Amino acid sequence: MAFADHEVVIHRDAMTIYAFLMDGMNNSLWRSGIRSISLRSGSRGQKGALYQQTINGPGGRPIAADFQITEARPGAEVRFAVVAGPARPTGGYYLSTEGQSTRLRFALEYHPKGLQKLMNPMIQKSMEQEVAQLEQLKSVMESRSVA
Repeated sequence: MAFADHEVVIHRDAMTIYAFLMDGMNNSLWRSGIRSISLRSGSRGQKGALYQQTINGPGGRPIAADFQITEARPGAEVRFAVVAGPARPTGGYYLSTEGQSTRLRFALEYHPKGLQKLMNPMIQKSMEQEVAQLEQLKSVMESRSVA
């Protein structure tokens, strides 16, 4: 099993961050490596939305990494599952209010099967790099004007 998580405190309210995370189209604003992303089915910002996503893989080659929003608790949690591509982790964003700010944790988990277990160290490193991009999300959210 591979697991990675990262936490940041963002100087924005939980509902603003939640709404931003629920719309998968915003991923390209803070996650490097996304080549393309589009809504394939469902409604933007709603549980069940399925996003078609292509990311940079090893050697820069394109890899499918479509994902679906599987759980949504307003202001508290957004969970998703990767449903296409060679690795299909599950993950979530967990929000808690701290005064005028929000503590946000991003966690990914992956259970490789068969020969994929041999790639576990590479998968682990990739997941750690992915969750660390939460620092970029913090920058994006805090640079946006407050309505």
